[in-house]
Amino acid sequence: MKRILTMISVAVLAAGCASEAGWPHLDKGANELMATLKTVSSEGRFMYFHQDDLVYGHSWKVEDAQDDPLDRSDVKSVCGQFPAGIGFDLGGIELGDEANLDNVPFSLMRRAAVTHYERGGTVTFSWHPRNPQTGGDSWDVSSDQAVAGVLEGGANHELFMEWLSKAADFLGSLKDSKGRLIPVIFRPWHENLGGWFWWGASCCNEEQYKELYSMTHEYLAVTRGLRNLVWAYSPNSNLTEESFFSRYPGDGNVDIIGVDHYDYASADSTKTDSERIDEANAYFGKVLRSDMELLSGIAGSHGKLLALSETGFESTPDPRWWTDVLLENLKDAPVCYVLTWRNAWDKPGHYFAPFAGSADAENFKDFCGSDRTIFLKK
Repeated sequence: MKRILTMISVAVLAAGCASEAGWPHLDKGANELMATLKTVSSEGRFMYFHQDDLVYGHSWKVEDAQDDPLDRSDVKSVCGQFPAGIGFDLGGIELGDEANLDNVPFSLMRRAAVTHYERGGTVTFSWHPRNPQTGGDSWDVSSDQAVAGVLEGGANHELFMEWLSKAADFLGSLKDSKGRLIPVIFRPWHENLGGWFWWGASCCNEEQYKELYSMTHEYLAVTRGLRNLVWAYSPNSNLTEESFFSRYPGDGNVDIIGVDHYDYASADSTKTDSERIDEANAYFGKVLRSDMELLSGIAGSHGKLLALSETGFESTPDPRWWTDVLLENLKDAPVCYVLTWRNAWDKPGHYFAPFAGSADAENFKDFCGSDRTIFLKK
């Protein structure tokens, strides 16, 4: 029989671990979160996270940012439970925008994050800031000077420190009803081995990337004292030990290591949909197993926790993907959480979690009912 635990009850089980070992650079709430995640992983289970879950979903979005009860969730509509964790993105905070790059008002985001935490859930944040060199978006890789320019002595260093200050102001505003900072898994500068972000391998060298990450950590954690932040480092997939450590910012800057790895089918018109999906799943599983084997060893030897920090199969064309592909290929991996990407409200085919009536909904119920997965009971 599946043990369905709320985050609060898991935290109670893990409290002894927090006091016994501890992460002295983190505050009490972040220590409790790390202890919870460590306990979950050691028991062979993981928490399921979904991006932007409470604020919009497939064909709907929250209209009243101030008074909506935030009870709606695509995941909940399928399995009756909220995700254990919810992800949000800070992109746009650096410009002082009222809403992020996916048009989620920051006021709503703050309320959703705190609401989910007070229900017993976990919150994680990524950040897709604008390109400080060109003014373009995060995917603007037209200049190889973006990272160099924000480092100390660079032409855009002061601008970037202002951006970090705005991010710090927001992260420091995430407080519960008692005025305490809520713990947050913060995952900046992700997928850094690829060439699609201005902080990626095509736009900066290894030392510049490490300095960017370390500078971000130093400002937020030390200068601004945000000890509620649990730091996650997550390159893109198909890793080797050499590639992972080539831009690794150091143990002192990282609490959780992860990888972003998506399933996707080719556009090969000479093959049937079934053939393309089978090939995609086989490749996804092969790479995932390889990355998990590598990262499990690194996490163990460096005293870090392990996560599948982003994943999914857009539109989930395989109706049994959740158990037969994702769960099956994670069976030996000691991950503490798995996050699938968002269900866009305005793009019907852009979804990575099920919704009521989707073809994968029944299989997702089996995924939710697995002894390995943890969701949040309200």
